[in-house]
Amino acid sequence: MREIMDAKKRVTLFCALIFWRCAQCDKPHPLDPLTPDELNLVRNIVQTSHPSTTITFQYVGLDEPNKAEILSWASSTKPSPPRRASVVARFQDESLEMSVDMSSGSIVSSKVYEGHGFPMLSMGEQARASLLPFRYEAFRESLKKRGLKKSEVVCACFTIGWFGEAKSKSKSKSKRKVKVKCYYAKGSANLYARPLEGVAALVDLDDMKIVDYSDRELVPVPKAEGTEYRASKLKPPFLPNLKGIAVTQPSGPGFTIRGHSVSWANWKFHVGFDTRAGPIISLASIFDQQKQKHRRVLYRGFISELFVPYQDPTEEWYYTTYFDSGEYGFGQSMSSLQPLTDCPPNAAFLDAYYAASDGTPVKIANAFCIFERYAGDIMWRHTEIAIPNEVITEVRSDVSLVVRIVSTVGNYDYVIDWELKPSGSIKFGVGLTGILGIKAGAYTNTDQIKEDIYGTLLADNSIGIYHDHFFTYYLDLDIDGEANSFVKSNLETVRVKDHTTPRKSRWTVVSETAKTEADARIKLGFKPCELLVVNPNKKTKQGNKIGYRLLPGPVAHPLLLNEDYPQIRAAFTNYNVWVTPYNKSEKWAGGSYVDRSRGDDTLAIWGLRNRQIENKDIVLWYTMGFHHVPSQEDFPVMPTLSGGFELRPTNFFESNPVLKTKSPTNVHWPNCTFQN
Repeated sequence: MREIMDAKKRVTLFCALIFWRCAQCDKPHPLDPLTPDELNLVRNIVQTSHPSTTITFQYVGLDEPNKAEILSWASSTKPSPPRRASVVARFQDESLEMSVDMSSGSIVSSKVYEGHGFPMLSMGEQARASLLPFRYEAFRESLKKRGLKKSEVVCACFTIGWFGEAKSKSKSKSKRKVKVKCYYAKGSANLYARPLEGVAALVDLDDMKIVDYSDRELVPVPKAEGTEYRASKLKPPFLPNLKGIAVTQPSGPGFTIRGHSVSWANWKFHVGFDTRAGPIISLASIFDQQKQKHRRVLYRGFISELFVPYQDPTEEWYYTTYFDSGEYGFGQSMSSLQPLTDCPPNAAFLDAYYAASDGTPVKIANAFCIFERYAGDIMWRHTEIAIPNEVITEVRSDVSLVVRIVSTVGNYDYVIDWELKPSGSIKFGVGLTGILGIKAGAYTNTDQIKEDIYGTLLADNSIGIYHDHFFTYYLDLDIDGEANSFVKSNLETVRVKDHTTPRKSRWTVVSETAKTEADARIKLGFKPCELLVVNPNKKTKQGNKIGYRLLPGPVAHPLLLNEDYPQIRAAFTNYNVWVTPYNKSEKWAGGSYVDRSRGDDTLAIWGLRNRQIENKDIVLWYTMGFHHVPSQEDFPVMPTLSGGFELRPTNFFESNPVLKTKSPTNVHWPNCTFQN
């Protein structure tokens, strides 16, 4: 029987390989995400190499070609580099790393990971683990004690981090484990607002069984009343209806999508997808009208990690310090976008695919939307009244192109925008919405509280726990080429010593170029400064170094002690800005294996080498943070809290690049008086 099964796998692999080679006639972009056919091919190759064994897929993504190969391909007519996949699988309680060559149908490298930490959780194993309590007698007793029906309870998985445990020599003690906590769903779809506080199961993911269980205290389950958020279930009165709004483009969109390559206005770029990172923007270049050529700006950019530590140190909550990218997969958590609400009517959509636990492709329909945004904003304007007998007004409408995704990691929904402007700016938008992390308590009024509850009392028996969100972006800027430098321009006060002027002070710019990684580590907010990535080998006609500057968003610094275990793992958030020399293997700020990691493979550790970064191919890492003190307005569902930052050209162009831009043609003339 075993030989028959192995033969079937070989036949399946042969058919998948033939089918994939036929599909290559479409000549995919070398940075395109893996297609369903490729995911199936990878699955067959891996399973054929491990016959008659159980192997689960934790990560399957593009094994991107070397940067030099991509740039060579982009600037010539050379054929695309070979398509390879990077695979992390669990096999016999070990993490197996593989590189799979799809053209040859073979595994070109394979090794067992020996370090600390485990790969990200798959959706399949989370679902299976969440069902285990319902077959566990102690859990059924917990429900009975609370008078709850098993059919009305829903459970979910939570990573447990690392808190100083030494690595055990026993395999049974070093396996992957998660906590499973449960919620009461009767009477409301807002299950996260109704936790079964104090009840938790510890699950061994490799053996898929409960290895420990606790029911520490009987806390009232928050009521369903006031937690519903579905429009169909809400009762009047509602807020007055908004007037109808039309977004029309009678001549069609102003952008072109070919596969995953996008052209719009003066921009060209590539939209990629990764099951861990989510959206990836690559090869972004802008057309310079004066130079009559496209100029490189961004080689590759994505959210490398999202650290979310909650601030309740009690037994049921202390481990809730999540790494939403490395533990849960920001990409596989992406939601299907809803036309007309998540995205405007003029949006175009792209699907995404990731590998399930068994390697089969899973489709996220409408994972991306791309649209032109015009909201009556101004690109530039001026009114001149100093000229006698004449009033001059020149104004240009601001239109931008947005690439949007929404990633729903458990209770939180993250709206992520990449917005490109004709002026050369790239704006990065982050919106936080969804459901707060709620802890059940005995209180219904703040007057009853005599101790620290580590959050805000939002409703009866419902506490919104204090927490943070730290978004760490990976930005491989190539400003007119790979060789770049990082410049910090401090704004310093100078006392005026010239007694011929009544002025006593002024400020000036004192610039310093970072030579090593240590020079580039910055905690923002303490001293005014301009942060630039420049190409020191190219200058404008006036002699200024061409570059882009970082306009930071909300400034938040970690408030945990550096020696606290979650902060050891997330030491990459200790600084808002890091700069490292480009290294293909250094793309995950929290390390390659984040689940239960120990902080020994992070951006903070790589930076200790203090490598040279002046006039090198460098990567800018930027962390934008939010300290979140929940308020009652955040309950039962949170209005979007927005933030963002910008990369803005600075002496990149010889002059205003949108001087000769025309405003879009009006489809319908507004109800106003036009004056000549």
